[in-house]
Amino acid sequence: MKIKDLYANDKTVFSFEVFPPKRDNPIETIFETLDGLKDLDPDFISVTYGAGASLADNYTCEIASAIKDKYGIESAAHLTCVNSTKKEVTEVLKRLNDSGIDNILALRGDINPDIPPKKEFEYSSDLISFIRESGYDFGISGACYPETHIESKSQIEDIINLKKKVDAGAETLISQLFFDNSLFYDFIEKARIAGINVPIEAGIMPVVNKKQIERMVSLCGASLPGKFTKMMARYENKPEAMRDAGIAYAVNQIVDLLSHGVDGVHLYTMNNPYIARRISESVKSLF
Repeated sequence: MKIKDLYANDKTVFSFEVFPPKRDNPIETIFETLDGLKDLDPDFISVTYGAGASLADNYTCEIASAIKDKYGIESAAHLTCVNSTKKEVTEVLKRLNDSGIDNILALRGDINPDIPPKKEFEYSSDLISFIRESGYDFGISGACYPETHIESKSQIEDIINLKKKVDAGAETLISQLFFDNSLFYDFIEKARIAGINVPIEAGIMPVVNKKQIERMVSLCGASLPGKFTKMMARYENKPEAMRDAGIAYAVNQIVDLLSHGVDGVHLYTMNNPYIARRISESVKSLF
């Protein structure tokens, strides 16, 4: 099934993201995670690509295939292009197709200062166009940035680039994480004004420790509302309290998003079934 079809009849989609273990770690670790997620009944699970790696060097394809075949849940394989040639991407597309994968989350990928980009794909819109023209019938999703991509000069420029992704063939969008819902609503309004009318899922990451949030903010530039920083300051030295407060904050975000009629919620699980379960059980009846 294509991800776009999950939105039929105005359904609000609820999905998860997991990441593969490194090649020097056993693949069984991710199956332990999936065993803990399967009965939460997500609409689909996306599998990240692995920083700086080619698909041949990580477990993305195997995991996405197992999610469909073993667990009976729709899956989406992330695919980045900044470090790939067109020939390499063609090989990846064949492998995904042969493995029965129906959906791809097409991304540029982060530029590694130690690895010169191959420059055959400059933007994710180039990758999306290439997938569309490949002859394969993949469902294609793209990423979007409620607080603007860190490399964009302005939100206007970022939304113009987002429209290029959709025009190139992205059928749905998944947002970068954010902690201030008002910024997401403002982004949605501007995207719709720009003619971006595909479903947009809100990306939610439960923050359970200070180190995690500092890393995320440095990577994506998400802003931290006052109530969030107060929560961190109060509980950062109490791990269990910080975990529970982070879960509660994510639940409150999701409840507010659903009350505003969001198209969907994409939960960044960080491969932690306990946290995913706590959140899912708190909000599932609202979908």
